[in-house]
Amino acid sequence: MDVRAAAQDAFAQIGVEARVPVGAHAASADLTIDLDGTATDIELKRRSLVDAKTAERLIAEFDASHGLLLVVGDRVTEDARRHLLAARAGYLDMRGHLGIRANGMLINADVPGAKQERDRADALAGKVGLEVAAHLLMSPSQRVAVRALARDLGRSPSTVSAVLGALRRDGIIDTSNTVIDTALFWRLAEKWPRRRSFAAVVPDDADPVMTQALRLGLGDLKAPGWALSDTAAAASYGAPVAFRAGQKLDFLVPDESVLRRAVRLLGTADSAERAAVSLRVAPVPVATHRRIDLGGPAEWPLAHPLFVALDLAQDSGRGREILDAWNPDERWTRVW
Repeated sequence: MDVRAAAQDAFAQIGVEARVPVGAHAASADLTIDLDGTATDIELKRRSLVDAKTAERLIAEFDASHGLLLVVGDRVTEDARRHLLAARAGYLDMRGHLGIRANGMLINADVPGAKQERDRADALAGKVGLEVAAHLLMSPSQRVAVRALARDLGRSPSTVSAVLGALRRDGIIDTSNTVIDTALFWRLAEKWPRRRSFAAVVPDDADPVMTQALRLGLGDLKAPGWALSDTAAAASYGAPVAFRAGQKLDFLVPDESVLRRAVRLLGTADSAERAAVSLRVAPVPVATHRRIDLGGPAEWPLAHPLFVALDLAQDSGRGREILDAWNPDERWTRVW
């Protein structure tokens, strides 16, 4: 178990950012937190079972000048908890509880994410896993705090914390939750839904009735709307792929109701080859909420390059050849 990451997630559950020290300071502390405006260094000690005797021994061995002792255990007994708090130390019980007494403050909180992190076998299982992975890949070098990410996604901090913990366990992100290499992209590509519906004609974006009925979202790219993806979008971004006029367009749409209405209004194509449009509900909401207008020849708002690349990755032949040769411009980071 990554003890430091588990402690970071536990603090995140109560709205406290636990930072990894850098430079010379890193030799004397495992984490640094701010308690009521005071920076506090933390030294972590890991034990499977923390009983009263173990707690007393750890307290006696600890040099209080190093900061705060935080004992992390699969199980911390009630007697051990009392000893640690009386000694102005702390504990993280991986069954789901955090306790600390320091700087005149007492923290006593349930932190369900601490246990969930250990129990989550597949980091990208379920929709939250896809959403977390997409967020990280869109800003791969940005440090991520659990509560801020949970707020952005509209998800519970404990669930987001569990996903991040599993990704760290697998060595895909680092302790600040930044992306390490291309592994996360390819893990997400394996989970990326492929099912498509096919329509006979392209929607008329000059028809206000059609535009409103299908929620094309052409007037506000920050609101949900249709996002062009796959080959046509890749060509617009400058990827090494040819796209001909009249070739099928691939769209991500906001939800199932839009998809059903589009198929009804545009007519169902009897095969993919005869379709003018392929449609899919966006696997993650951000794919249709943060669209790109390049101007120039691109007539439709584009999906972010990440989602275009994920669509191309579903074709193990030509699609992956395109990805190998595609280097987006400096506005976007290549993560594949």
